[in-house]
Amino acid sequence: MSPSPSRPTRRPERLLILGSVLTVMLIVAIVTALLIREHGNTLRTATRTANNITQLIDADVLRNVELYDTALQGLIAAAQRSDLQGVSANIRHLVLFDRSAAAPYKGDILLLDADGEVIADSSLLVPKAGNFADRDYFQVHRPHPDSGLYISRPFSARCVCDDQWRIAFSRRLTAPDGSFQGVAVASMRLSYFHQLFSSLSIGSNSTINLINHRGILLAQQPLLEQDIVDKDLSQRPNVARMLKERDGSFRGISSVDGQERLYTFSSVGSLPLIVAVALSTDEVFAQWKRATVLISLATGVLCTGLLWLTWMLSKELGRRHRAEQVLSELAATDALTGVANRRTLDERLRLEWDRAQRTTEPLTLLMIDVDHFKAFNDRHGHHGGDEALRTVARVIDDNIRRPADLAARYGGEEFAVVLPNTDAKGAWVIAEHIRSSVEHLPRVAGADQPITVSIGASTWDKRSRMSLEALLLSADQALYQAKHTGRNRIVDAANV
Repeated sequence: MSPSPSRPTRRPERLLILGSVLTVMLIVAIVTALLIREHGNTLRTATRTANNITQLIDADVLRNVELYDTALQGLIAAAQRSDLQGVSANIRHLVLFDRSAAAPYKGDILLLDADGEVIADSSLLVPKAGNFADRDYFQVHRPHPDSGLYISRPFSARCVCDDQWRIAFSRRLTAPDGSFQGVAVASMRLSYFHQLFSSLSIGSNSTINLINHRGILLAQQPLLEQDIVDKDLSQRPNVARMLKERDGSFRGISSVDGQERLYTFSSVGSLPLIVAVALSTDEVFAQWKRATVLISLATGVLCTGLLWLTWMLSKELGRRHRAEQVLSELAATDALTGVANRRTLDERLRLEWDRAQRTTEPLTLLMIDVDHFKAFNDRHGHHGGDEALRTVARVIDDNIRRPADLAARYGGEEFAVVLPNTDAKGAWVIAEHIRSSVEHLPRVAGADQPITVSIGASTWDKRSRMSLEALLLSADQALYQAKHTGRNRIVDAANV
């Protein structure tokens, strides 16, 4: 049997590929974790920014509402003074409305009687006739003595002017006996909110909203829908959540345009108002998405390059391993016959001898010599002789089946076969198959007799006390005996 070179192990290449795959997975996991963390940081930063905006708006709105409330309280206090009845209209007007000059974006400040008729107007010494009993603030204050400061729904001013949308701040006038005397009301142009909201940079697709606790939209910048001011939005999911929670932040889909937004909202002090900043998540995460694309592309290129280099390196290692394997086989193989050479025979015989000593299993060595080879070589030339040796080697190799068995060229026309775990009887059967197969080879043209071999066999078992050198010597002596007793036969060293 030809030398059994060790199978090319793919373990180094597999470990290399596995290591690269694990490295790529680790890189992807780390990059993914960093991107997720950065996504969270971006969201928290946007939420903080929106909170800062709502706080700025809350502070500004509270300050201005306080100005309006101060003006209303001053108007009520002055209206209830009995000493103003006999003064001139000019002085009475100054006393009634002396606290209203500082209120920005103010409209008219009116004093209404119990029927809703105007009895004092901040813009005129002699008030213009008018009745406001139909306004929501009047209808709220009349039956409720404890209504306090009331903020109305948006309404259109009863004038032809550029800025008609307004809201009203109002307080009830109550007589000493608790009866309803009228309403002090101050209107504010909604352009105040548009100017305030426009001064804050929130992005092109984001909005700032002001709604009251009933879900009525008072102001929005920029407007997403026409005629949305004064609409009841309380049934819309996002607004309903704001009305329920009053303060907080969440991500939701707009019912107007279907876009996702980050809603951050808070109540304006103790007022029945909610400021909501709706930031477009596309804009919030735009920079993060660009960074994610660039980082993903870079990571993809890096990981692809790493895997490609690993693949190329593993192929190169495979080629080198195969080349080393071929060189190893060439070093272990007899160049002429293709079976193992003398060096391989010595190594394998020593290995099997040591194993037999440990396991006490029998070990047999066959020494095989081609009969009359010198005469055959002289008649047929070196080419014919070489061909005959190759044929005999092939026959020997074909008649040993087990992986551990080894056929080797011992030298010249002599071969050896190592048969581990084989007793004398089993070795005899194998030797006979070899002898018979060689004898029945087709005769070489011009040859008067077939090629034959003589075989000497020596077996070590646990009862033997011979050494490895003695095993070799006894097999060689048995071969010598076979050649000198007629050739083309098998001799067992035990019978010598």
